[in-house]
Amino acid sequence: MDAILKIENVSKSYTGHKALNDVSLEVPRGAVYGLLGPNGAGKTTLIRVITRITLADSGRVLLDGKPLTAKDVFHIGYMPEERGLYKNMRVGEQAIFFARLKGLGGKEAEQRLRGWFERLNISDWWERKVEDLSKGMAQKVQFIATVVHEPKLLIFDEPFSGFDPINANLLKEEILALRDRGATVIFSTHNMASVEEICDHITLINKAQNILSGSVDEIRRAAGGNNFEVLYRATDEEFIAALGGMAVPISESRGMVGGFVQSRIHIPKDEDVKLVIAALNESCGLRSLNEVIPSMNDIFIRAVNGSI
Repeated sequence: MDAILKIENVSKSYTGHKALNDVSLEVPRGAVYGLLGPNGAGKTTLIRVITRITLADSGRVLLDGKPLTAKDVFHIGYMPEERGLYKNMRVGEQAIFFARLKGLGGKEAEQRLRGWFERLNISDWWERKVEDLSKGMAQKVQFIATVVHEPKLLIFDEPFSGFDPINANLLKEEILALRDRGATVIFSTHNMASVEEICDHITLINKAQNILSGSVDEIRRAAGGNNFEVLYRATDEEFIAALGGMAVPISESRGMVGGFVQSRIHIPKDEDVKLVIAALNESCGLRSLNEVIPSMNDIFIRAVNGSI
């Protein structure tokens, strides 16, 4: 795996509190990487270490295979959950100020910013004061200030907070477009539906430790336990006979859907799913057999509770 960012055995303590405990992870280049965990798990501390807002007590952070330095911060865009706009400045003036802090010249900064303002439908707010912005509008400005210098690594902490569904979807599309243009995105959120929609990989941090990492698809399938939902027409005796020991019914899931019996079965990994389908199709009027893949929300809860 080509990793743009590597966290190697990073630990960080504050007075009487271990915020990170020997955390390691790798962020693939050109991916949207979800950084998940309950409140107080250590996510924000890890982001602050990556952005050099604070330094780790031990361990290393590597960007493109080299130890992270102060100069590398210019290649990182960070939008924190707590927004930091100056209320008395005009919106366009402030956006240019932030862009110049990231190394852009005045003319280039304004050209890029006006393009972004148009794409996010806030061009009419260029001359208005920041104090006039709604929470969602202010968030758009903060987003633009984060991405305008085209960093190779972007970090968004709860970027959809305060957005209505239309604008949240607009921002999701822009994040995916940034990924498709070569940026790598670290995405911290409590919204598991957003994780399923846009994340390629995730790390789940709990109690200062990395307890789960991998691709979203692989984690969801592994957590499914090889369980399947079946719709069929047959008696209980016919159904059990057809399974022939190749699969085990999960009795609590039984019900009726559109005239078909709905049940869940567990097929051991060493059994051939095609043979189970053939047997059910022959004697049970099989309508469908679909793998039950848990949601990221279910996985999050189970992992934090120690049941995965």
